Amino acid sequence: MTIHRRAVLAGVGGGVAAALAGCLALDDGDDTERPALSGETLRLTTTTSTYDTGLLDDLNAPFEARYGVTVETVGLGTAAALETARSGDADVVLVHARSLEDEFLREGYGVNRRDLMFNDFVIVGDPDDPAGVGATEDALEAFERIADAEATFVSRGDNSGTHTKELEIWAATAVGDERGEWYREAGDGMGMILNQANQSGGYTLSDRGTYLSMRETLDLEILLEGPIEDGPDRLANPYGIVAVNPAVYDHVEYDLAMAYIGYLTGPEGHDRIESYTANGEQLFFPEALSADPNFEQYVPADWSRAGND
Repeated sequence: MTIHRRAVLAGVGGGVAAALAGCLALDDGDDTERPALSGETLRLTTTTSTYDTGLLDDLNAPFEARYGVTVETVGLGTAAALETARSGDADVVLVHARSLEDEFLREGYGVNRRDLMFNDFVIVGDPDDPAGVGATEDALEAFERIADAEATFVSRGDNSGTHTKELEIWAATAVGDERGEWYREAGDGMGMILNQANQSGGYTLSDRGTYLSMRETLDLEILLEGPIEDGPDRLANPYGIVAVNPAVYDHVEYDLAMAYIGYLTGPEGHDRIESYTANGEQLFFPEALSADPNFEQYVPADWSRAGND
């Protein structure tokens, strides 16, 4: 998956919206009769990065007003968000670890997955950069330099999407699992991890959105960026949204979940995601609107059309 800011900012063609079937555009001037959803509650479990940045507050308010419903949002690590849905305690899940999402789909708990948006991961640390991460252009080398310098690295340690990405990087380095006392597993959300890295003068892996939303309160700098600023593709950070399968749990609000997915992946959601900023910076980049629909977004990424046409 290659993501480059310039390609994204080129925009979506005018004919794309007309090709979207079933997407909900919210028009406050629409006088048509509302569906019988009023008073219902949609239970959304999501990653801390979408929760802590305030994005979902901005996205959810128009949807709630349109249908007279409540979106009950719980911010967790990706693994915990998916586990909550496995237990039947969520109607829809918005997360950012494709391998864990695929497992959720294969097990039959999730249906109708859609690509929603992306940003990227960044390696941040003290401006003095004792490990020399800023001199690298590769995430593997950056992690190896941190290990060689035995510089403090604060890990999420919580099976979140960010933690999953971090472990993937360590596994591909010469360091592997051989990490010493300099490596600290905190077991906390992204905001708390950034604060701990800030206090310790250490390094951490962060999603770009959470870092940018907190940048004014931190003494940390981005030392290696992902593909939004032409950095390594290894640091790409795509987000997906998945409805919980009503065939597994008949009590889930499936119709409401699909209305919500339609809203987020339609023109209204696209525009709100694209225009949402913190400290003057765009935090997320929408990718649901596409002139060339991607089959692979709905099913596990290693499935193929071959033999299934």
